[in-house]
Amino acid sequence: MAETIAERLEALYERYNRREFVSPDPIEFLYRYDDPGDREIVGLVASSLAYGRVGQINRSVAAALEKIGPSPSRFLKEIPAPSLRRAFSGFRHRFTSGDEMADMLLGVRAVVEKYGSLGACFRACCDQGTQTVREAVVPFVEKLCSVFAGCHNSLLPSPAKGSCCKRLHLFLRWMVRRDDIDPGGWDDIPPSALIIPLDTHMHRVCLGLGFTKRRQADMKTALEITDAFRDMVPHDPVRYDFILTRSGIWKNAGVEFPADTDMLNGTTERINDEA
Repeated sequence: MAETIAERLEALYERYNRREFVSPDPIEFLYRYDDPGDREIVGLVASSLAYGRVGQINRSVAAALEKIGPSPSRFLKEIPAPSLRRAFSGFRHRFTSGDEMADMLLGVRAVVEKYGSLGACFRACCDQGTQTVREAVVPFVEKLCSVFAGCHNSLLPSPAKGSCCKRLHLFLRWMVRRDDIDPGGWDDIPPSALIIPLDTHMHRVCLGLGFTKRRQADMKTALEITDAFRDMVPHDPVRYDFILTRSGIWKNAGVEFPADTDMLNGTTERINDEA
């Protein structure tokens, strides 16, 4: 059964892991930035807002990026903190406020000033003896939250409390992997260490595939699912995240499935029927 599922997932990857199938997805915003320092900031902004309906997500990401201009790294380097807070005073994405976005960006600035980049900071948090990025995520978030320590921020949930931190692991997927979809840039972090960005759709898919029996979409479940994918692709356990979330994103956006995606529609049902 595992071999059959692995073969089908790889066939789906070869067919649908292409730019033409990306839209609508917040990762599209990263493609506009060639500079790695700009792209990692955009990636954190886009991934941190990736909750809710995808249309609303993309509108909010676009609104945030409009405020920080064509060079996010230069914007954060030059703008005074009071001016940054004023720039985001009217911003809101669902229950995320403009103050929370300003706090996160000020945290990004503090990290970049100290380490040179978000990537360098994350690498400093990594323990080379661990199999996954799990242990690095906690200090990374703590460093980003250092300028507003003790204050809740919906953009940066605490992984220390057991959250699967889907949005943060989505950000890491974008930054670490490099293929037709993920732009990469953090080349010192091996893709083998990544953890699946677990949301309700991916959880449902993986329950159907038999990769977990756990009903709670928490970090323990994310690790269990990642291990199942790692058995198939040891060097790249989040390889199939993009293709397995396409149908959920398209349905969420209320758009018709793109032409020539019959093989992708109903993926999990077909795999389970034939396995």
